[in-house]
Amino acid sequence: MAPHGRSRRSLPLAVVAIPGGGAILGSFFLADQTLKLSALAFGTALVVFALVAALYKIAQVRKQNFATQALISLVDNDASPCFLADYEGRIEFRNEAASDRFRDRGVESLGRAFTELFANPGAVLYRLQSKAQALGSAREDIVTRKGHVRLSVNAVDDVTYLWRLEDLSDRGGGARAADALSLPMLTAGPTGTVLYMNEAFRRLLGGRAKNLSGVFAELPIVSGQVHKVLCESGEVDSLVAEVPSHGGRREIYLLPGDSLAEGTVTATDWDAIEELPVPLLKVAVTGEILASNHEARTLLDHKIEQGTRISDLLKGLGRPLADWLAETVEGKGVSTPQFLESVSEAKETFLQVSLNPAGDAATPHVIAVLNDVTEFRNLQRQFVQSQKMQAIGQLAGGVAHDFNNLLTAISGHCDLLLLRHDQGDGDYADLVQIHQNANRAAALVGQLLAYSRKQNLQPEVLDLRNTLSDSTHLLNRLVGERVTLTLDHDPGLSPIRADKRQLEQVLMNLVVNARDAMPDGGSIRIETENTVLSEGLMRDRVTVPPGSYVVLRVHDTGTGIPEDKRGKIFEPFWTSKKTGEGTGLGLSTAYGIIKQTGGYIFVDSTIGVGTTFSILIPSHDAPIEISDVKEVIDPVVPVSGDGVVLLVEDEAPVRAFASRALRLRGFTVLEADCAEAALAMLADPDLEVDLFLTDVIMPGKDGPTWVREALQTRPETKVVFVSGYAEEAFGEDQKSIPNSVFLPKPFSLNELTKTVHSQLH
Repeated sequence: MAPHGRSRRSLPLAVVAIPGGGAILGSFFLADQTLKLSALAFGTALVVFALVAALYKIAQVRKQNFATQALISLVDNDASPCFLADYEGRIEFRNEAASDRFRDRGVESLGRAFTELFANPGAVLYRLQSKAQALGSAREDIVTRKGHVRLSVNAVDDVTYLWRLEDLSDRGGGARAADALSLPMLTAGPTGTVLYMNEAFRRLLGGRAKNLSGVFAELPIVSGQVHKVLCESGEVDSLVAEVPSHGGRREIYLLPGDSLAEGTVTATDWDAIEELPVPLLKVAVTGEILASNHEARTLLDHKIEQGTRISDLLKGLGRPLADWLAETVEGKGVSTPQFLESVSEAKETFLQVSLNPAGDAATPHVIAVLNDVTEFRNLQRQFVQSQKMQAIGQLAGGVAHDFNNLLTAISGHCDLLLLRHDQGDGDYADLVQIHQNANRAAALVGQLLAYSRKQNLQPEVLDLRNTLSDSTHLLNRLVGERVTLTLDHDPGLSPIRADKRQLEQVLMNLVVNARDAMPDGGSIRIETENTVLSEGLMRDRVTVPPGSYVVLRVHDTGTGIPEDKRGKIFEPFWTSKKTGEGTGLGLSTAYGIIKQTGGYIFVDSTIGVGTTFSILIPSHDAPIEISDVKEVIDPVVPVSGDGVVLLVEDEAPVRAFASRALRLRGFTVLEADCAEAALAMLADPDLEVDLFLTDVIMPGKDGPTWVREALQTRPETKVVFVSGYAEEAFGEDQKSIPNSVFLPKPFSLNELTKTVHSQLH
């Protein structure tokens, strides 16, 4: 009660929790007796609720422990090795058979335990456990060094799995397991020799055949198609399923059908093919799944409950699947297998589906034979993609070569005009504009050559950390104030061999794209690290070979790239930006430069989270190259020169510019439009020539070919090769020619005269 003379007020109610789940109601002073009782009742209710929850949890744990103990008691005496393992594959229990089979009791994970049985157990375990999560159980027959085994898994609860390893090599007390199969089955070698035939097949043929030609009227066998079987009573049509086996062998099954009902297995005996290693579906004409075997359910990753329709499982025909079913039953259309895709959000699975009519007039249906062709389709898509990229690259290279000739003539004649105008001339500004835009066009052509991997690289051994540090100032100016740029380097980063200038171009393109993906600001992080691939990395239809690599990553927190557009981002001229905001050559240029460097580039992106570009470049063991200062000093443009130059160029505008430019500098120039004309001029022994200036690619004889012939009689003559293609296109030819250098197109007046002057002096 409140002391006399003070106003009545409520004080806080203190509740203290204890580990047992109860609560101690602290001392409190309430003026109102009713309020005090209510608070006491509320606290008591909390205590009771906590006690009930604790008791329930204890009961659940005891129940789970009892179930686990019961399961352990059940499999403890199983003749096959059994394991109880958690979600991560850690072994919690193994029965006596498992202890005898796997002697090393120190092994704590299934992956290590099964390593002695077959290669890459981690992939098999992950695949089976994923199926068990979805279907409750899964199994797979595996060929090991010691024979055939069947590995099965059952989900006990969300975190515990029961694994069982069954040896199939001695099933049935030494008799072939297939002899107990009611379906006719045989095993054939790569050349068609029948290696084994079960009792059902021998009974059907009236004996044992030595070759497939003695079993089927027509070869080769196509899985899922109807073939004529040479039975004892005559030719009988039968639906055939083929399963590839190890060593090039094939297991061939005759599936249930009306023609084989007599003496073998009836058309309605679906139980006979439940365990058949061929995915099969029994489908009504209306599209409803009437039955399915275990292999089909596993392949489709579905439980296939009653009422499931085939359209719920497969897609990609381009028209209703029910129409295809009806045409098959009615005998209309061409009954060729179709390539469909499994309806699944978890993985992409492509199937070859063959339909065959079955049943009678009262209950018509079809038997669908499924064949997993995911790997084949991936290889097909990889081939088509590589063909497309190669075609685009060839087109880009050809276009770039022609444009380089045009740009050489445009920029060259512009240089000649600039020599006759000073800055006070009214035409001077126009000529400068022409010159600048010609240079911009040359830069675009250079990007095309980069994509087609035909640009000129000047590789050197360098430290990527130094390259990034040199570019930091420029990159900070590119990203602006709303974007934060950070660098994170591996302190022990290995050197690489690459063109520093081109690598800086790649980095700039990636950073600019990252900046544009964050219109409201964000952060860009550039990381470098060493990595070693002990096995080949399969990704994005590319295989990265094992080895040591330097990884460069560019992260951003931008809008992300939709999945349907990620496969197009490296194609030239493809861009998501508005018209006028980008050429679509940034990422294609980066792709070409990295591929020509011998590296790999990949992209990971999540919508609304960001994008990461990862570049893998092989590490290099050679020491870092330090550039000589003298080499980077630009030589003085010669005002005048002397010497006789034989100019061989099939493009008239380029020849006209080069001829005028050299004559302005004091050189004597002899012109020829082809190699044959040049050799005819050199046939005169009194003609003195100091230097050959020749295009590489020309009609008739190319540059290196005619130069070799000419050097046989004039071995001291210097040579300058020019080309719109990369130097690597004929690099070996050039190296075999003494006193020769390369000048890429487009070249300016100063570049041409400096190169010729340097060769002669």
